[in-house]
Amino acid sequence: MKKLSFVFLLSVFSVQFHAFSQQTLDLEKAVQMGLENNLQIKIGLENVNIRELDKRIGVGNFFMPVIDATYLRSFGTEDVTQTFVNDPENPRQIDGAKSRNKSYSVVGVYGFRPETIVTMKRLGVLTEISELDSKVIVENTVASISTAYYRLILELQRYNVLKETLRLSKARLDIAQAQYELGGAGKRDFLTAQVDYNSDSSLLITQEQVIQNSKVNLNELLAIDPSAEFIPEDSIITIGERLSLETLIENAFVENKLLLVNQRLNNDAYLQIRELQASRLPAINLNSSFTNTVFNSDAGFLIQNERQGINYGGNITLNLFSGLTLNRRIQSAKVNKRIQDYSLEQYEIQLRSDIERAYNIYTKNLQLLKIEEVNYQVAKENSEIALERFRLGISSYLEFRDAQVNLLTAENRLITSIYSIKEQEIELMRLSGKIFFENSYEDFSVNP
Repeated sequence: MKKLSFVFLLSVFSVQFHAFSQQTLDLEKAVQMGLENNLQIKIGLENVNIRELDKRIGVGNFFMPVIDATYLRSFGTEDVTQTFVNDPENPRQIDGAKSRNKSYSVVGVYGFRPETIVTMKRLGVLTEISELDSKVIVENTVASISTAYYRLILELQRYNVLKETLRLSKARLDIAQAQYELGGAGKRDFLTAQVDYNSDSSLLITQEQVIQNSKVNLNELLAIDPSAEFIPEDSIITIGERLSLETLIENAFVENKLLLVNQRLNNDAYLQIRELQASRLPAINLNSSFTNTVFNSDAGFLIQNERQGINYGGNITLNLFSGLTLNRRIQSAKVNKRIQDYSLEQYEIQLRSDIERAYNIYTKNLQLLKIEEVNYQVAKENSEIALERFRLGISSYLEFRDAQVNLLTAENRLITSIYSIKEQEIELMRLSGKIFFENSYEDFSVNP
């Protein structure tokens, strides 16, 4: 399996995974598994096979002669009355006269219509469209698997954040309990710490549920048992080198598979016009046959009649009038061509807009990441100071809890920002047609 073309580099947090099983799964293995198991991809590849067979059938229908072999054997028993000119008064009566007929023939017909050349070109274009459609499914599958894989890592990172928050809540609860038992603080502070600890425990359990559902979502994309357990091999979400908008747009207008599909559909609409126009040209038909016929009869002047030989010939057919049907079909094909022109232009605008939107989100999140990194460091330091002050009894539980909540918020915003950047990286690579295939002509197959 080839390497994915997008690379993932930097992250701020490492994830200490909550071990569900000993089996590990990295992104490349996940993508390979998904491509091998995904039923939509298999359907797409079968559609390509059908189009390839259509091309071969077209070659046989349009450019190869049709040869038919016929063998005939017949028998007859008849009562015959024969009247001769030279003796009309004495007819000849033959009861149960037998006759036998035996013949075989080999007939070859070859017909050439000018529009068949254009038809074969259309079949080739339709095959290309089918291949591109299957690659669209592949790229969408790779993007979905990659997004789901990093979504799982994000949820595991959030789990670690909540776990750290719970650890701080436990430390605060222990301090509040000790102060209460020693008479240094009221019961209210102790109960408040207990409530906050229980609340953080609830959030941690809820996050475990989110993680499990994220695994189910990924398993669904991999087409495996939803209950299958694994540990993501990657412990961090990393960010690649900064993407260039100009390069993305340039690649998209060359490699985006949906754009190429629209271009092929436009070409197919043009070929439909050419095909109909070519049907006005004369068609040529050539035929040849070899025949051997033997006829035996008990009645008549000939007891046996045998004929054999080769016949050949040809004709030219030209349609002179068909009720203006052909003209209307050509007009309809031209309308369809204009529709395809508009559709292609519309998709080009949509593609550029999608890239612009995704790139704007991408660049803004890169800017936010720098702010969130600084904010996290400040919140972390503030939380450590607040814990120490609370331990020494020189700050209230509200001050400590506020610092704790600020740290939780800062960590969540930071890892979410990293994930958002990664999500847009994946989308931009998909739109530019570079998420899996090196180029649009690269073959793809799934081993059975």
